[in-house]
Amino acid sequence: MSTSPTLKTVYTEQVAPELTKSRGYTNKHEVPKITKIVLNTGIDADADKNQIADIQRDLGLIAGQKPVLTKSKKAISNFKLRQGQVVGCCVTLRGNAMWEFLYRLIAVALPTIRDFRGISSKLDGNGNYNLGITDFTIFPEITVENVKKTMGLDITIVTTAQTDDEGRELLRLLGMPFRRTEKAASAA
Repeated sequence: MSTSPTLKTVYTEQVAPELTKSRGYTNKHEVPKITKIVLNTGIDADADKNQIADIQRDLGLIAGQKPVLTKSKKAISNFKLRQGQVVGCCVTLRGNAMWEFLYRLIAVALPTIRDFRGISSKLDGNGNYNLGITDFTIFPEITVENVKKTMGLDITIVTTAQTDDEGRELLRLLGMPFRRTEKAASAA
């Protein structure tokens, strides 16, 4: 018997009832939930096969599943880009893998950022959250000695929330370390 991920248990036992109470939902399907997390990184146009393999391996270690290489749809001469050339690498996480990654992001990776004071609480207007990380070595799965070139990482957390306020409250209750604004800091 496999156990449920820690953050999923927190969601079902604490976050969903809290959201239902505070927002006045009458149906359990109205409660916002996280549907998927997408990890994405770009690859230089002049990267060789070894660099591409290293980036794919590192992203696979972070996500826990094999990433997909994304290729350019058309050629752009100003960027020295040919059609079909590898330009990125992405992974879509769902289910237990998604919950495990989100827990590692919140509890382990984000607090290891130097001078960390929280992340922006701005969502995209549809209840989804986008986070950019400039150095992927904050994840404990990556050994710094094996990294030849650091890369950035885009993380998109897709929710079923209808508004930004619902999505923000969902992520806040799950433990997302949002930055305190000046208004909130002076009130506290």
